[in-house]
Amino acid sequence: MKKIATLTAGVLLGLNISLAGMAPVTTAYAEPQEQEMTAVKSTDNSIFKTAQLRPDYRQNEYRLAKYDIIIIMALGHTEDIGENEITIGVDGMAALPYVGNVKLAGLTLDEARRVIYTKLSQYYKLPELSVSIKSYGARKVYVMGNVQLPGIKEMNVDNMNTYAAISSAGGVDNRGRSKHIQLIRQIDGVLYYREINIDAFVKKHDLSQNIQLEDGDIVYVPDSGKVIFNEDIAPYINIYATYRALTKD
Repeated sequence: MKKIATLTAGVLLGLNISLAGMAPVTTAYAEPQEQEMTAVKSTDNSIFKTAQLRPDYRQNEYRLAKYDIIIIMALGHTEDIGENEITIGVDGMAALPYVGNVKLAGLTLDEARRVIYTKLSQYYKLPELSVSIKSYGARKVYVMGNVQLPGIKEMNVDNMNTYAAISSAGGVDNRGRSKHIQLIRQIDGVLYYREINIDAFVKKHDLSQNIQLEDGDIVYVPDSGKVIFNEDIAPYINIYATYRALTKD
């Protein structure tokens, strides 16, 4: 377990942030403040799951996320509720007709249906209510280090895995160490990281080395087999965290 000092978003002094094709962003002036964030090396399969060859987003397992668009259909209420397209906002909330904002991000479709049914039932007698996915919101992953085109990559939900993320960045460059790729994920204020040997996935078909990604993950390709977290990774985390806070994304 490591402790790393991270700058809170909005406290970098006039920092120009420029990430692969994006215009520089300048933050407002503020006094620098530091907070400690715990970094934990993890091989826990509940945190870092192996990606599926065919992404398993069956409707009974998929969990809703920001920018997903769902369709709500209320049987027998074509003139009032009827069929509605609802977009989940960046805060995970969805504006439901007659009800207002309800948090749906993180729920399965069945869980979302039950929540929506309970809310709407306060106003209508609903014999049946269905909820389905119309489209998935784009996920963003930060691919950094020794790749051809480092930066923030928009990933389709069907390609949220380490290999696809590195491919979207043009692949590992001549200096990159594909056997020592670091995957970083923040959960409840804790940074979990894991080393991945993508070379073993490509050449030996070791599926365990291709990890399923989540929105906001960081993939770091080092130029050495020895990665010093505070020196090699922490600076990128600061920049990415600030970018996401500034764009509220």
